[in-house]
Amino acid sequence: MLLLCSLECFAHQPIITILDSGHRTSLRGLSVVNDNIIWASGSNGTVARSLNGGKNFEWLTVKGYEARDFRDVEAFDANTAIIMAVAEPAVILKTRDGGATWKEVFRDTAKGMFLDAMDFVGDNGVVIGDPVANKIFLGYTKNGGDSWEVSKILDKIPAADGEAFFASSGTNVVYMQGKFAVFVSGGKKSNYYNSSSIIYPLPLLQGKESTGANSIALQQLNGVIVGGDFAKDTMTTGNCVLFNVFPFKTTLPETPPHGYRSCVTYTAKDKLITCGTSGVDISNDGGMNWKLISRQSFHVCQKAKNGHAVFLAGANGKIARLGAF
Repeated sequence: MLLLCSLECFAHQPIITILDSGHRTSLRGLSVVNDNIIWASGSNGTVARSLNGGKNFEWLTVKGYEARDFRDVEAFDANTAIIMAVAEPAVILKTRDGGATWKEVFRDTAKGMFLDAMDFVGDNGVVIGDPVANKIFLGYTKNGGDSWEVSKILDKIPAADGEAFFASSGTNVVYMQGKFAVFVSGGKKSNYYNSSSIIYPLPLLQGKESTGANSIALQQLNGVIVGGDFAKDTMTTGNCVLFNVFPFKTTLPETPPHGYRSCVTYTAKDKLITCGTSGVDISNDGGMNWKLISRQSFHVCQKAKNGHAVFLAGANGKIARLGAF
C-alpha cells in the first residue's frame, strides 16, 4: 500500500521540463498567447519566440537596443508583440512582423525613470513605473500600445521614501477588465494600490530595498500577492498574502511558498504556480497552502491566455514547461 501511495503521489507530481537554455540573457518577460505561441524577453536586447509550444525557439537581438534590458513583453499573436526596456531612457517597442523590425512607441528620458511592468486586456493596456520625484508613473494605451498617455491621477499621492515597484517578472500590475489598474509596491514600504487613488498596506516583509511585493495575480475579485526578500531568497516570512478586491481584505496563507517568489499566476480555478530564485511552488486551494515542486530558479511563470499550457523562464535563457497538476 505504501508503494502504491508513493507511485500515485509521484504520478500527480507536476514535472518541469527544460525546453531551452544556455543563452546569454536573463529572461524576466514572458507572454503566452496560446499553447503554441510563446514570447520571452530579457537582458542584452534579447527576445525569444516559439510557434510550436516550445519545441523550437527563435532567438533575436533587437537592433539598436543590444544593451537594453527588456523586463516585460506582451504578445498579441505570432507576429505582434510589445517589449518594455526599463531604465532611462525608458522605452516601449512594438513589432508587427514577428520581431524582424521594431518601432519605438514610447520614450521617457526623465532622470530616475524606470519602468516595471505592463498588462493588457485586448487593446487596452497599462504600464507602471518607479516613482520619480515621489510621483508614481502610470501610463495607458487604448490602441494596442501604438501610443501611450501618461496619467496624473496618482500625482497627489506621493510614494513613501524607499518605496518602488520591482521589475522582477513584469507582473506587479493587473488591468482589471481594461478599466482600472491594481498594482503592488515593495522596498521600505509595501502597498496595494488601485488607480482610483486608494492605498492599502500589505502584511508582507518590508523595510529594505530587497523586500516587499513582486507580483500580483487576480481571478475575478480574489487574488494572491507574492514577494519576500530577494537578498535572502529561502526565507518564508512575509512572502505571500491572499486578498479580496471589494472590500479589500487580506488573509495570510497557512503554508506559505518556500522562499522569496518573484511571480505568481493562476493556472485554473483555485490552482496557482509561483516561482523565484529559490524554487517553484504550486497551490490547489487558492493559495492557502503551497507545495514545493522544484528548487530550480526561475524569474517568471505564465499560463496561456487561450489554452492550458504553463511556461517558466529565468536566467541563462532558461525556458521550461510545467506538467499538469
